[in-house]
Amino acid sequence: MPAYLGEFEQLVLFAALKLDDEATGGAIRAAIADGSRRTVWIGAVHTTLDRLELKGLVRSRLVPRADSSGRRRKVYSVRPAGRAAIGHAYTTWVRMTRGLKPKLESS
Repeated sequence: MPAYLGEFEQLVLFAALKLDDEATGGAIRAAIADGSRRTVWIGAVHTTLDRLELKGLVRSRLVPRADSSGRRRKVYSVRPAGRAAIGHAYTTWVRMTRGLKPKLESS
């Protein structure tokens, strides 16, 4: 059974998957804010990424920045266990929401 994911962990993993090689903390924050239409604090994103890394669901690596500053940035990628966990969460959500659209539209 894949790891249980909280709502924000799911959003972080969805964003990291979408962003692929550009999944920095800031880019993940922006993707979640855009997709969820809510305020997202960068500290919450970094805390969640640290927790997901400890669970073995994401991996981070330092890569050189595009500019010539010599500084590096941390990029995240979703590991196979993370893909399994978010896949399970997504499948569950789809299964649980099947048939609800008419009920939600009539409210």
